[in-house]
Amino acid sequence: MKKKILVVDDEVPVCKMLERFLLKKGFDVVTAFNGADAIERLKEAKPHIALLDIRMPGIDGIETLKKIRELDKDVGIIMITAVKEDETGKACMKLGAYGYITKPLDLSYLENCLMLKLLEMDAK
Repeated sequence: MKKKILVVDDEVPVCKMLERFLLKKGFDVVTAFNGADAIERLKEAKPHIALLDIRMPGIDGIETLKKIRELDKDVGIIMITAVKEDETGKACMKLGAYGYITKPLDLSYLENCLMLKLLEMDAK
């Protein structure tokens, strides 16, 4: 069964780039461009992992993370941020994120994070 990834970023080019990359890697991909859409897509698509941008207008990534955790305790969440924010990243981990990565995205590192989280999820 293909694993499903939800990509959430208010920057459309980032979403599209990640979507192309993940499709080439064999994942099913669902995209959202804001927190409210992310929550709806999560309910509909039931992804295995969400890649969630921290800085978004409206409902930011941290609030979206909290709402996702209320709806689904099992989905793996990897936060994405444009700047290195260790304290914000650590706060996200305390709220239930698996990890966080910074832009510009290192796609090899992202792929490794995804694979590690999926292996961990499959082991449960």
